[in-house]
Amino acid sequence: MAGSLILALETARSGLLVNQGNLNTVANNIANVNTPGYSRKIASQETRVVVGEGAGVQLADIVRNVDAGLLRSLRLEKSTFNSLEAKDSFYLRIQELFGTPADNTSIAHIANQLTSAFELLAVSPEKTLEQGEVVRWGEEFANRLKDMSSTISELRRQADVLIADHVTEINEIGSSLDSLNSQIVRNSAIGLDVTDLQDQRDLDLDRLSELVDIQYFYRGNGDVAVLTSDGRTLMDSTPVTLTHNPASSMSATLTYAAGGIGGIYSGAKVAANDITGDIKGGKLKGLIEMRDEFLPNLQSQIDNLASEMRELVNRDHNRGIAFPGEQSTTGTRLFVRPTVQTMTLDSANGADDVAIVLLDGNGDQQAATTLETIMTSASFGSAAQAANGPWTISEVAATIEDWLLVNGASTATVAVGSDGKLAIDLNNTSLNLGFRDETATAQGSAHADAAIGFDANGDGTIDETVNGFSYFFGLNDFFVDGLADAIYESDVVATTFTATAATVTFTDSTGSLGSVAISAGDTLDQMATAINNANIGVSASVIPDGTGSRLRFTHGGGNSMTVTQAAGNTLLTDLSMDVADVRISTSLSVRSEIVTSPSKIASGALQWDSTRGTAGEYLSSISDNTIAEAIAESLTNDNTFSTAGGLTGISVSLSEYSSAILSRNSSIASVNKRNLEFHEVFSQSLQNKSDNVRGVNLDEELSDLINYEQAYTAAARIISVIQNLFDTLNQILR
Repeated sequence: MAGSLILALETARSGLLVNQGNLNTVANNIANVNTPGYSRKIASQETRVVVGEGAGVQLADIVRNVDAGLLRSLRLEKSTFNSLEAKDSFYLRIQELFGTPADNTSIAHIANQLTSAFELLAVSPEKTLEQGEVVRWGEEFANRLKDMSSTISELRRQADVLIADHVTEINEIGSSLDSLNSQIVRNSAIGLDVTDLQDQRDLDLDRLSELVDIQYFYRGNGDVAVLTSDGRTLMDSTPVTLTHNPASSMSATLTYAAGGIGGIYSGAKVAANDITGDIKGGKLKGLIEMRDEFLPNLQSQIDNLASEMRELVNRDHNRGIAFPGEQSTTGTRLFVRPTVQTMTLDSANGADDVAIVLLDGNGDQQAATTLETIMTSASFGSAAQAANGPWTISEVAATIEDWLLVNGASTATVAVGSDGKLAIDLNNTSLNLGFRDETATAQGSAHADAAIGFDANGDGTIDETVNGFSYFFGLNDFFVDGLADAIYESDVVATTFTATAATVTFTDSTGSLGSVAISAGDTLDQMATAINNANIGVSASVIPDGTGSRLRFTHGGGNSMTVTQAAGNTLLTDLSMDVADVRISTSLSVRSEIVTSPSKIASGALQWDSTRGTAGEYLSSISDNTIAEAIAESLTNDNTFSTAGGLTGISVSLSEYSSAILSRNSSIASVNKRNLEFHEVFSQSLQNKSDNVRGVNLDEELSDLINYEQAYTAAARIISVIQNLFDTLNQILR
């Protein structure tokens, strides 16, 4: 009898203790109802068996009420959402600063205003007000481009700094996970409750999923291993330290692809540990895309716009002269070796020529000749040169100088300076100089661009043909950039582009830097590697641009250089390799002489009047509007723009291309916004589902509280009854 009562007492006592534990769990749940990351705990029970018979109840493990699969889905969605959110703030700033095509401050509006200014100048070419307006809107256009470029560089720098901040936070989370893993493993081994520690670890995993895409798995001892979705280890038995050194400044030419921006390294800073390209989600992904894709693409588009505006206006402007002509001018083309580099006049037909005219203050001819005439004469330069060329650039300069000296400008100088630019100075205030391209040597021949063949390295092969003598030298540019020819770049080509066999030669003012053989079938990366391995002071890189890539060559010392290919090679032609447009928008400006004296705008051209003199003469007229009209027409007409920054090659006007830039990037921002709103709703939906599963429901807890309270009371009642039975048994046995 006593043995049965003792067993019953022990059984009731187990119920009392178990329900006391359940009540403690409920109390803890209720206390943490508003604690972030807290999951509802359930104290599971199991029957206690002694010698094959039930002997009450005992508490099993306390478990968390979580849906592990739902948590994984939520974290994946958070990674996507945060990637979009990180980009959204940058898109908003771009929209605010760049505006829409209709805004008065937009580049599209300013391009329209510049076009209108040239149209008004064509109506009244002699009016100072109209001249001033052309200069004002030209400067406004250039300054707006600079502002846009500056904004892009600053946003890229900010994105890079945020990347570094998030990398630091990831390392802090890794340390926290390591500590929690250790505590969970240790406490689990001695049978202590680890559910609250697991909640804290989940909070770390939640935050980590917001920063970077992750996958994870749990080991049998309770610890967790974390990797990126591409399998790069972030946390194993110990955390892996990530490093990223942000750039101190950012520029249009600084790219991650070319190595100017550091990578995100997992462990030692070696190429194999660079995980930048492996990150597929989270804030890091969004920031990397902004820094290395969207913003550089936008930079490429506005550089393309700046380049096209510069070439379009300068081409027409160089066809004319400011009334009554120039007394001094300096070209913009940079010659790295003018004593070796040559030009050929109309190599295809041998007909084109360039009239060289001296005029007085009224625009009337004082002396005239042609380039072909003086170059083939023994009276000028070092000696009579071959008809049509090739002539070295230095010889052309010396020959023109000699002709000027004997035709009234007795102290004139013409030479390629130490800066590599052709400079002409009459040193005479009563004379003015003008050039006019013509279709033949006879004076008064039809006005048309002369074809200038340029041999950039003096190997006897024409590397480039430019239409227009003044345009070739840049003697009368309206827009200038002042940049050295230190960077060459291809057009955007498919990433699958392969080379034809070629030998590429690099030359600067010191001579040939070296030649590099490119094998047929080489990819862009292989070409870049071949040039870098040649170790000739030129670096090569493949720069992503939109859906394609550009091959870029950069002089190691930042000096001007030429890039040429062997005779018969077509590789550079296939790539459309030329002096790079990159960073032009950061440096474009109206030529300082024109800003100081707007009357130097070339609104007209040298004209021929067959009724003057004995056989006709050249003249310059203050009311001539032919060039102003031509520029206005060029700005209004459709022009072919090359592919840049994901904006495919199109034929539109300057203002329409400006609008296309703003519209395209506004569209990208809108798509991101729509995706963000969708994923925000989806993420919130998953969050709500997860919270419903793991969150504390007060109604449910109160219901459990009543049940456990009743069970506890019942167990206590049994103990009380058994106590009475023991008392009765003691009385009987006395």
